[in-house]
Amino acid sequence: MLDKMSTQQRVILATVLAAIFFIFYSHYFTPQQIDSVNATQQQAQSNEAPQVVTTTTNVAPVSSRSVDEIIAKVEAQDFEIYIDKLGRISKYFLNGGDFKDENGERIQLIDDSVLPLPLEVRFSDTLLNNEAFSKSYNADTQKIILGDEPQTLTLTQELEGVTLTKKITFTSDKGYEVEISLSQPKDYFISTGFRPNVMADGYTFHGAIIKKSDGSIETIEDGDIKKKALFSNASFAAASDRYYTTLLANFDEKLNIVVSPAKDENPNIFIEGRENIKLIGYIGPKSKVNIHAVDKRLDDVIEYGFFTWISKPLFSFLYFIHSKVGNWGWSIVIITIIIRLILYPLTYRGMVSMNKLKELAPKVKELQEKYKSDKQKLNVHVMDLYKKHGANPMGGCLPILIQIPIFFAIYKMLFNTIELKNAEWIFWVQDLAVRDPYFILPIAMGLTMFLQQKMTPTTFTDPMQEKIMKFLPLIFTVFFLWFPAGLTLYWFVNNLFSIFQQMYVNKHFKRLKEKEKEKAQQ
Repeated sequence: MLDKMSTQQRVILATVLAAIFFIFYSHYFTPQQIDSVNATQQQAQSNEAPQVVTTTTNVAPVSSRSVDEIIAKVEAQDFEIYIDKLGRISKYFLNGGDFKDENGERIQLIDDSVLPLPLEVRFSDTLLNNEAFSKSYNADTQKIILGDEPQTLTLTQELEGVTLTKKITFTSDKGYEVEISLSQPKDYFISTGFRPNVMADGYTFHGAIIKKSDGSIETIEDGDIKKKALFSNASFAAASDRYYTTLLANFDEKLNIVVSPAKDENPNIFIEGRENIKLIGYIGPKSKVNIHAVDKRLDDVIEYGFFTWISKPLFSFLYFIHSKVGNWGWSIVIITIIIRLILYPLTYRGMVSMNKLKELAPKVKELQEKYKSDKQKLNVHVMDLYKKHGANPMGGCLPILIQIPIFFAIYKMLFNTIELKNAEWIFWVQDLAVRDPYFILPIAMGLTMFLQQKMTPTTFTDPMQEKIMKFLPLIFTVFFLWFPAGLTLYWFVNNLFSIFQQMYVNKHFKRLKEKEKEKAQQ
């Protein structure tokens, strides 16, 4: 079918497909701030743990749930942690100017209204499990104030025939190490906790991330798990939303992980325990500097879906540029220019091809009139004409088709990069992670798109096609009004580069034509 379409029809098809994506996104996936309690109300009201089953063991149900008292508190400059009487992290607050909600309040990542909670232990034996959820832990200290040096909190729970001990060593980088030991062997599981619930939207990932033994990443989104899933010899398990995560990891001794569905089919993560088990833990933003401070091997918790293989190296490059420039907005400008320079040979050939096709348009029209009753002969003569003059009918389409996956990869990267949160560019753009407050960038993007369209050679023979192309800058402008300023900045700079490139190509092509005329006159 594509081989029977004209070049302009192919260009329109590629552009319209992109426009359809924006329409679909704008209607269904516009980010919305939600009430975390309401979003997980069904799960929070559940009085039972999921029936997690491995080859030999079960997690017993929890007989009841009550609001649990706080037995220990950990204070640091960047965060605040509360430990309840069941030895769980029941509340986790982020401190600092970069981590505030829409009301200017500090962000609460862990809420005891949503189960399970981080470091929650559930036994396979029902009677033992019920006892564990009715007896309080003892803490060796009630308050820890963290400085530069790590500090350890020891929790113990005396149960019938077994003593459970948790040694949690906290560090100031939001990471911690936990060592769980039992006086007698018992089958049990430890939870990473339900994912942080700060921002919900339809186009970013919310759910479980598992790094499997072969190094691959498995993701399970909220609402997608119908039955339990088992993962053997895994490195880490993380419950994540767009910007934040709570995870447990062990890179020395592989983990057996069970992901079970809650009543709302959201994934709950449980790690199979051993008589003595040590784990690395982290609760906080999925920023590169924070993740790497805990362990660089946790970098895979920052993932971008299908386009991770493009988005991840692009972000590493963007991060490197920022380390030299110090401003995320200018870093986006620089990486956009570099990408366009890399694609320059391809786009240059495409633009030259479009100019040649425009020049040959009258001759193509003559052939269409001459062979209008014989499509096969028409195709042969048109291709001969293109070959004779070195014109490639796909030359103008290929650069667009290549840029579409790059655009989506950059979109995923910029939309999921917490480093852009509260990152300013210049003057009015104080947060690259949200829309331009005055819509200056999207309007500028639309104007440059319109100017670029005016400068680009066209060979329209269908008035309807021409009208569609004329309205596209307006359509894209409307969609970009609500896109993150960082993404709009990328597209605006991309358009500016295309304009200057088109100006150069047009002048170069004009000079070539003048030289050809001079030779013909001689």
